[in-house]
Amino acid sequence: QVQLVESGGGSVQSGGSLRLSCVASGDSFSSYCMGWFRQTPVKEREGPEREAVAIAAHNGNTTYKDSVKGRFTISRDNAKRALYLQMNNLKPEDTAMYYCAAARPHIIEVGDGRLEVCLPYEFNIWGQGTQVTVSS
Repeated sequence: QVQLVESGGGSVQSGGSLRLSCVASGDSFSSYCMGWFRQTPVKEREGPEREAVAIAAHNGNTTYKDSVKGRFTISRDNAKRALYLQMNNLKPEDTAMYYCAAARPHIIEVGDGRLEVCLPYEFNIWGQGTQVTVSS
């Protein structure tokens, strides 16, 4: 399986930008679902421990958490085994530990064919995380 290492976090003021990078080592990067998740301190958390921010499927499809649409862009470069998250117009509520994650696609049999989808709760390979802090 792949191993993941993130970089690019830091501290910025509200409205600023950061670009996160994740480099993978191991096998078959292009066949994996890749995503960026984030985790906030326990006392501030109301939902899942780690929430999916953006997912880039192995087939090129991308999905985003509603609150980051139009501000964040996920991209992957399979030749470089790399995943990126461009974050613009950052807000204090974006402050969190950000994790790069990977998962094998979930296969759904449909008639004579099949669909391969990326399910957030099936991500099970994680990087070490990189902190993003946005001040107002």
